[in-house]
Parts: sequence; structure tokens; C-alpha cells
Amino acid sequence: MKGFVRAALAAVRPVDVLPSPNIWHWPELYEVENRAQDVDGAIWRALREECDWAGRDVVDVGCGDGFHLPLLAREARSVIGVEPHPPLVQRARARVADVPNAEVVAGPAQRLPLRDATADLVHARTAYFFGPGCEPGMREADRVLRPGGALAIVDLDGTAEPYGPWLCADEPRYNPADVERFFADQGFSLRRVRALWRFERREDLEAVLRIEFSETVAEKAIARTPGLSFEVGYRVHVRRKPVGIVLP
Repeated sequence: MKGFVRAALAAVRPVDVLPSPNIWHWPELYEVENRAQDVDGAIWRALREECDWAGRDVVDVGCGDGFHLPLLAREARSVIGVEPHPPLVQRARARVADVPNAEVVAGPAQRLPLRDATADLVHARTAYFFGPGCEPGMREADRVLRPGGALAIVDLDGTAEPYGPWLCADEPRYNPADVERFFADQGFSLRRVRALWRFERREDLEAVLRIEFSETVAEKAIARTPGLSFEVGYRVHVRRKPVGIVLP
């Protein structure tokens, strides 16, 4: 995945906002991708078991055009989407215009425009938190979380067939084991999830793979993917903010 790999590698540099090469340039096609992802709700089930958001206040960091906001808002008390790219902010605001308990604000993950201790769950899905270099965003998440609240990061599992090897082939410098070790060292639990991607049309599947990977990798992935669906491995990393005093 071009955006995922480049973001993961750039995370070690002091970048304020790293452009996403997929949703920034092809938001309509990315909408098709979002609808195809996790059609059986495996990621949602894992998140609910790890950090149920029913009746809670949720922040979605790097919310893009807000695809997940209405889904979160069905059960949450409130949902705030945070997104740095102005065109996506506008699209996200339009999406939740009729959702009374959801709103969207503009800002980067490392400077959340939110007050201290106002959220029970900070959720980020394949956005900003890609490994070493995302510590400023983690500190911001801890700041806005209430004691006992959770930071839940969903990223792609580079070790899981078939999608993971495509991701790693696109950028050999990306090491999923190093990223996994980083989150473990930061105190996160790890849960692996297999999610089904299913498209309505073959041309949509091929178009999505072409915006996610380089031309060479995309064509190999297309050739090796018959039909309209394939599985993608994810990792769900969760860390809770301590309730009491933490001694050094």
C-alpha cells in the first residue's frame, strides 16, 4: 500500500502532515474501497471486545472523509473526527451533517484541537500511527483521554497473506516486525484480525489495488486475485490510560 508504506517510513522524520497518496487524490475511489473493506465486521467486533465505545465519547484521528464516523456514532455518546486535509474535512462534515452526535474538526494528530480528558476512546485506522515517529500523536491521545480510556490503533499486518507481502514488496525497507516491536514496547496489546474485502465489480477491485500499490506490485496482485474478494490481515493495538498514579 503506497500510502501506508510511505507514511510508515516517513514517521521517523519530523513531518507535520504527510499527504496520503490515495484518499487525497482519489476520494471517490477510496469510498469504494472503504465500502469493500471488512464486509463481515471482523475489525469492529475485535474493537468492541477490546474497548467498547457504547455510550462513550470517541475521537477518530485521521478520519479522512468521515467514513467511520456514522458507524461509531450509532452507539457512542459523541464522536469527533479529526482530519488535517481541508478538502477531506469538508467531505467529512457533509457526511455527518445529519448525525447529531458527530462533528469534525481540522487538525493534525500531534496537535489535537481538543480539551484535556474529554474522550473515552481515541480510534485511528491506518492513519498517522505507523510506528516509530508517532510518539507525539500518542502523547496527544493520552492528553485527551480520560483515566481508563483507550487508544486503539488499527494497522495492516505485513506478515499476513496475501496483502501483507504485497505491502512489503512495495517497500522492502518497511519491516512489520519492527513496527510490532515498537507498539509492544510502548505498552500496547496486540490482536490479529482477518478481514474480508469484497467488491461489487471486478473493475473496482483492480482500480483500488492500483491506487494502493506501485504499478508492478498492483499488476501482480491483480493477476493473483481471482473473483471479487480477498482477505486482509490487520493488527489491533490497544493501550489504556492508567486510572491511578503511575510511579516511575
